[in-house]
Amino acid sequence: MTKNTPNNWTGRDDAMVENMIRRGASRRELLKMLMASGVGMAVGGSLLTRATQAVAATPVFGGSIKAAGWSSSTADTLDPAKASLSTDYVRCCSFYNRLTFLDEAGVTQMELADSISTDDAQTWEIKLKSDVLFHDGSTMTADDVVYSLKRHLDEAVGSKVNSIAKQMTEITKLDPTTVKIVLAAPNADLPTILALHHFMIIKDGTTDFSKANGTGAFICEVFEPGVRSVAVRNPNYFKGATVYLDSYEYFAIPDNNARVNALLSGDIQVAASVNARSLRMLEGQSSVATSITTSGNYTNLNIRKDLEPGLREGFIEGMKYLVNREAIQKSVFRGLAEIGNDQPVSAANKYHNPNIAPKAYDPEKAKFYFEKSGLLGTEVPIVASDAATSSIDMAMLVQQAGSEIGMNLKVDRVPSDGYWSNYWLSAPVHFGNINPRPTPDILFSLLYSSDAPWNESQYKSEKFDSMLVEARGALDEDKRTSIYWEMQEMIANEAGTIIPAYISNVDAISSKLKGLAPNPLGGQMGYAFAEYVWLDSTA
Repeated sequence: MTKNTPNNWTGRDDAMVENMIRRGASRRELLKMLMASGVGMAVGGSLLTRATQAVAATPVFGGSIKAAGWSSSTADTLDPAKASLSTDYVRCCSFYNRLTFLDEAGVTQMELADSISTDDAQTWEIKLKSDVLFHDGSTMTADDVVYSLKRHLDEAVGSKVNSIAKQMTEITKLDPTTVKIVLAAPNADLPTILALHHFMIIKDGTTDFSKANGTGAFICEVFEPGVRSVAVRNPNYFKGATVYLDSYEYFAIPDNNARVNALLSGDIQVAASVNARSLRMLEGQSSVATSITTSGNYTNLNIRKDLEPGLREGFIEGMKYLVNREAIQKSVFRGLAEIGNDQPVSAANKYHNPNIAPKAYDPEKAKFYFEKSGLLGTEVPIVASDAATSSIDMAMLVQQAGSEIGMNLKVDRVPSDGYWSNYWLSAPVHFGNINPRPTPDILFSLLYSSDAPWNESQYKSEKFDSMLVEARGALDEDKRTSIYWEMQEMIANEAGTIIPAYISNVDAISSKLKGLAPNPLGGQMGYAFAEYVWLDSTA
């Protein structure tokens, strides 16, 4: 990676940052210096000039690994419908399968489905693979698919994709290996939607999720919510001898430095989602490698429009001008990010609107709007946590910028455990962290429609809701693109979600671990890494 530094950044400044790191400078000191310089850390850039992963020519069977994510909770679940954390997704990808999945190029491929066909994008026929076994030895049939999909329509289940699934007005079994789905309106995205982690197929009648009875590559041996899980290879996997690991253990180490140290010491073989600050610890370490994925993940600052201070006219606008996106890109993410424009469809998506200019960093304009809101000088809490990637660093940057214009922003740093259930979606001003989704329809349905389950700023717009339905059924690609572009503009200008950057996810791994590749659904190979990786003892 070429260092992206302005003309006034010198080798002396590089040395200054290095010295600050060596003497144990505080995060605040580093950020203050970087903001003053208007640049970000260049230190450690050489780490990313190495190939992200050398793949061995011949996969090796056998062996076990330990892998650490960054967030877990006592609310961890093996119910795919309720999955919300990356740890949930990793386990679901191991224990279950979907009808379809997205490959490394973002192309929809068949998994449990043999084929999916339609004549009008509204009525769909799904042919299932035969002789696929659940872990309990029973054969998967159309009954299991119908049950799995219909669960998302039951409000009592609490499915995270209820609003997406509602478009399925009829889900019926035609024969033991054929399912028909009728949508309320045409939607050409259905095969891609079915690749979401929540649409994993479970056995008909399943209500107990203390263990997972799926068709997946691994069998659940241990599941302790908020602690760990242990998975062993499924000897009857329908894809045959394509799974290399004998077993793996998965848990969370919320602190980035601790996660990297565990990798360097050999205690784990995967340190998922390593933030930019921790990359310097990997410099010159031949025992580790990195896998980089840029696919639309972001950490956003959310201001609820139905609570104070979001109810005050001008406050949200002021916050948008107070966020220094370039400083966040360069100093918080060390260049491993693309500047965002306050809407969730990244440049990696073909429907991304490139014409929406990000709000410029303008403290004086921010001050004008804060005065208009009547909140200049009033203490406003911002809730941040290590659970939301780099949110603490981002909060401190915004806090410091506010202090320079008399805006009193107080960073409330809260523990990772319980953050998603106690603060996310609830606190008036807080951070979120959204994993990539393959279509605008999914992003908008989950996050911005009036009935979205994760409506982070409580954005409500009847016009937006109607446009969502219109775009979903538009078979004309030009028309569909035009609608999505306008919807992105609406979010950027009207919602209370500030998306300063699309983050490049960096998974740090043992150099002995092979087979990891980027995936459009996110890091850790779209959270399905365990099925594809192997250990090379010769590395």
